[in-house]
This record gives sequence, C-alpha cells and structure tokens, in this order.
Amino acid sequence: MTDKRMVGKQAPRFELDAILPDQSFGKVSLEMIMKEDKWTLLFFYPMNFSTVCPTEIIAFSDAYDSFKELNTEIVGISTDTIHSHKAWTSMDRDNKGIGSLAYPLAADPSHHVSKEYGVLVEEEGINLRGLYIISPVGELLYAQVNHHDIGRSIPHTLMTLQALQTDGLCPANWQPGDETL
Repeated sequence: MTDKRMVGKQAPRFELDAILPDQSFGKVSLEMIMKEDKWTLLFFYPMNFSTVCPTEIIAFSDAYDSFKELNTEIVGISTDTIHSHKAWTSMDRDNKGIGSLAYPLAADPSHHVSKEYGVLVEEEGINLRGLYIISPVGELLYAQVNHHDIGRSIPHTLMTLQALQTDGLCPANWQPGDETL
C-alpha cells in the first residue's frame, strides 16, 4: 500500500480491460475520460460474487444518470478478470448477479492499478473499498478508503462531487444549492 499523499496531485494513470455497458469487452482509461473533459468517479471493490459489493455496484449503476448530469464517468475496478465480470453481469439481479450496468467494470488481475491507488490487500489479493474523484485535468481531489465490510453512500458521493464542482469553499453540512464561503 502506498504511503504517499495522493489528494491534490495528478491521479495515477491507468488503462485496463473492462466489460462495457453493452456487455462487450473493451478498454477503459483515465486518459480517455480526460480527453472527453469529464470528471472521473473511480471506485475499487473487493471481489465479484460477494455480499456487499453488488449492493453498491448496482446502486452506482441505478444512479448513473445523476452522475452523468454532473459530467462524470464512473469506472468500477476489482482484481477479478474481465471473464468473471462478464459472468456476473450476465446474471440477473434476482439470481445473485448484477445484470447489465450503465458503466464499465474494469479488471486489474495484475494488481498494478490497485497498488498505485493504495487499496490492495496483498496477502488476500483483493481490494479495500476505495473511492476517488478525479477532475477533468486529472487532479485527484477526493479519496476515501474503507474496510471491505462497509458499503458506500451514493447520496454522500453525489454531494461530495457537487461540492468539488463548485470551486468554492463548502462549510460543514453543505448541501447542493447552499451558499459557499
């Protein structure tokens, strides 16, 4: 795991194989998203076919339009392979699958990107839950890493993204539409 500060610096670049929203295999990279002048919401999760992971993967997909309205692309990453991602997204939500998603799930079986972002639990070969918000110019502006037992809050993530996009100073308990300092 990395010990160096990442927030306020250029985000580690990546290009990974992924299962795309249309169920095809392709590539996803930070550079591709930056070329579209979009924000990036990058989240790492422990593994496919687990208990907590599908709840947040599905929640991010269900909220995709809200992120799209904020000019933001979502990319999910685990250390699983793209073939495991394909199997999981091919299964209905009612049958312990996650169904098709509105954003790509990228595969990091080499663990390279997971190490770069400091989320890899090396002895287990899985990730902690890491969430990163990256500006259109590649600056990492927000990082949250927590234990794999705890899922993330979509409303909190949306509020954080909106606060970052104000370019202002947001006080405690700030909500979208509130004045900045």
